[in-house]
Amino acid sequence: MKIHQVLKQAFLFFLVCSTTAVLAQKKKKEKKEFERSPRQELVYSNKAYLPSIKTVQFYPTGKENKLPIYVLGSNDLLLLSFDDLRADIRNFYFSIEHCNQDWTPSRASVLDYVDGFNEDRLEQFTASKGTLQPYTNYSLSFPSQYLKPKLAGNYLLKVYEDADKERLILTRRFYVLNNLVNISSNIQSPLQVANRLKNQKLNVTLKTGLTINNPQRDLTLLVKQNQRDDYQMVLQTPSFFSGNEIKYSNAETLDFKGNNEFRFVDLRSFRLAAEGVQKIKIDSLAEVKVLTDEDKYDQTYAATFDENGRFFIRNRDLEDQNTEGDYAHVTFSLKNKRDFKGKVYIVGGFNDYQRSVENQLTYNVEDKLWQITLKLKQGLYDYEYVLEDESGKIQTDFFSGTHFQTGNDYQLMIYTRRLGTYWDELVGFAENSINNRQ
Repeated sequence: MKIHQVLKQAFLFFLVCSTTAVLAQKKKKEKKEFERSPRQELVYSNKAYLPSIKTVQFYPTGKENKLPIYVLGSNDLLLLSFDDLRADIRNFYFSIEHCNQDWTPSRASVLDYVDGFNEDRLEQFTASKGTLQPYTNYSLSFPSQYLKPKLAGNYLLKVYEDADKERLILTRRFYVLNNLVNISSNIQSPLQVANRLKNQKLNVTLKTGLTINNPQRDLTLLVKQNQRDDYQMVLQTPSFFSGNEIKYSNAETLDFKGNNEFRFVDLRSFRLAAEGVQKIKIDSLAEVKVLTDEDKYDQTYAATFDENGRFFIRNRDLEDQNTEGDYAHVTFSLKNKRDFKGKVYIVGGFNDYQRSVENQLTYNVEDKLWQITLKLKQGLYDYEYVLEDESGKIQTDFFSGTHFQTGNDYQLMIYTRRLGTYWDELVGFAENSINNRQ
């Protein structure tokens, strides 16, 4: 009888333990499923879909944070890099989609624009080392062995989790160039007297062997200032067309505000305060306060060095900037002299000039300052403040002023839609600069 009771108790103990283990495993599986990246709505722009995705960079090899342009059929590579602050290992995949000049999806089929498979796995990742903010750094060299673009034009690179294209991590715009058009340009003062000291006027000349019957229908010229998607102009009507030469030189077109040199802060070290830094405090994470920025709208032009809005990840404290660079809460402050209605944003290459809630400043009534705190990785950062008025219009010069002398880069792109096709191809690219340091 006693032996029977002992066996019965042992069986019940085994049953309870087994049930507990099964439930624990089930909960663990459910937890893992819950932690997968959520499904997102696709946006055809540069976007990080999760707050944990930071420091996204995508540029040609050897041209750090320049416009990501791949020359069709070349051995060039584009480098993608980003950090995931969830600091675990995820199964990320990527694919590409061909787009028209205006970033709407084109009607080209995958077979038309992909050589190989239109999905590949992102396999390069490294955990951060010795940082207060743990993260995993992911990187990709594109095109990959199994996925190459074979049609010129605009493309959207999509990165997502577990081969589920709705679980988006990030999207990045890039360009594939089939160079069939030669572009030359010059920058001059505008003819309008009112804008002569404020704006920069471009005149553009094209020479091509393409058969162009109607340039207004067959060609589109797009010009960006400092790689900015939020400050660009599109032209379809030339001022002159004869044979293989086409000119865009109307007085009213391609007239850009010069704006001002970008503001700058040096965050390469969280041990010693460098240029633009007021103070550094180390807690659970570094806390950095940037020197208060002044409203420069009515100030005369002063030539200062900048990188035309770009940023560079650098680390003076340790060696590996990709995996030993730490993050900090960085507070920016803007002193404003004038009344206005609208929203104030901090913008630059580091946030793709996105006017989102995460980049919007709020007013500190006690200190009488517009302020924002961002989580940024160690590096060098250009930035500026812009105003979005009540109508939604962006004023890039409201807090900085605008000057003809400002150093700016201009990216010029030519698109064509060939007879019998339903998509735009990029057939010309050039860059021109006005440089105050020459």
